[in-house]
Amino acid sequence: MSKLVIAAMGTRGDVAPLLDVGLRLREAGHDVVVAAHCLFRELITESGLEFRLMGADVKVDESDPFAVDLSGHEDLVVPDKLAWPEGQRFLGNGLIEALIDEPADALLLSPITEFSGFQLAEAKGIPAIGLRLFPLSATAQHPPSLFGDKDFGGFRNRRAADFGAWLFDTVYRGPVADFRRDLGLPKVSPRELRRRRTVSEWPVLHGYSPSVSPRPADWRPGLEVTGYWWPPRPIDWEPPAELVDFLADGPPPVFVGFGSTTEGRERRAEFSEMLNETLRRFGGRALVQTGWMNLDISGDDVLTIGSVPYDWLFPQVAAAIHHGGAGTTSASLRAGMPFAAVPGQADQGFWARRMRELGVSPATIPLQKLSIDGLVSALHALTADSFYRENAGRLADRIALEDGAGTAVKAIEAHLAAY
Repeated sequence: MSKLVIAAMGTRGDVAPLLDVGLRLREAGHDVVVAAHCLFRELITESGLEFRLMGADVKVDESDPFAVDLSGHEDLVVPDKLAWPEGQRFLGNGLIEALIDEPADALLLSPITEFSGFQLAEAKGIPAIGLRLFPLSATAQHPPSLFGDKDFGGFRNRRAADFGAWLFDTVYRGPVADFRRDLGLPKVSPRELRRRRTVSEWPVLHGYSPSVSPRPADWRPGLEVTGYWWPPRPIDWEPPAELVDFLADGPPPVFVGFGSTTEGRERRAEFSEMLNETLRRFGGRALVQTGWMNLDISGDDVLTIGSVPYDWLFPQVAAAIHHGGAGTTSASLRAGMPFAAVPGQADQGFWARRMRELGVSPATIPLQKLSIDGLVSALHALTADSFYRENAGRLADRIALEDGAGTAVKAIEAHLAAY
């Protein structure tokens, strides 16, 4: 059996689904470790998987990752924008430092780890396999998901992907060159490295349902859509008594939360006020997840909550307003729960559009255009019209027939056998 290292970066929704793949690989007899930042130590260890620390071991409040205690790490300088070259250099150096001496037969890379992870895999002489929760590769079917709620049409969709690839290769060529130099690898441009990966048909596994976003017919071999990967519930987890009592004390509530969205965080007070007024006008029972925005919500028949396993919570919820991230969207669909998305960043707009097209959502309300009228209208549509719940239920039935993590394990084993 193989020693496999999963390198995971991003928000909780980017990390948690990868643990399903890790656990299934372990069940198949492989030795699996997960490398991530300290924020996710408990998430990983409480699932039963081994944890490797990437970056500094600082004290972070999981409910507010901006509240960082740098005691003992006063000299640590974190770039303001982790998505820009200096940020990627900072993150990539942390990955390489954590895994350079870690024995491994393959690296399984989430998207943010690819810049440094590819170079580390080459230096180790082992394969790299991509693990993605949203589509990024070129197709006429749609533009890359990071373009949000857009569809430029067949030819232009592919050109958008080509432009995105060129932009990433240009913007991040400095960090990639630094990683290769530090690892003793020859100079090769990011563009040429991308071409080599394409020619070699390097595998990328996509952890979402083909019933939600089908595999494009014009994707190259090696790009596969496996079905969803489900975040494991923490071992020995029990729901808070207050939440259990609230759910039992009336009809199913609506759920409102923006999860780990950080876009618009500076408007926290404004968004909190808008949501308070929305729920007052709506008049129904509601659960509000404070999330990384630290929403300040109160009112009759309203309960605020922190992090709760969605596989336990969402089957008990009538409908939702949330950010539409890949993980929260998948949990909503698994529960057959309709929702309206409030996308603010990354792939959220892509999933919001798919939900409208599938008849699961009545509307998309962009975070930057958030309005009380739009929110109230969406809540009334979701709770008064069975159309959306029926569509969500039918989709949930199809998703239940899939085995995303099992399919991923078979694909990983096949690639290792052929390597």
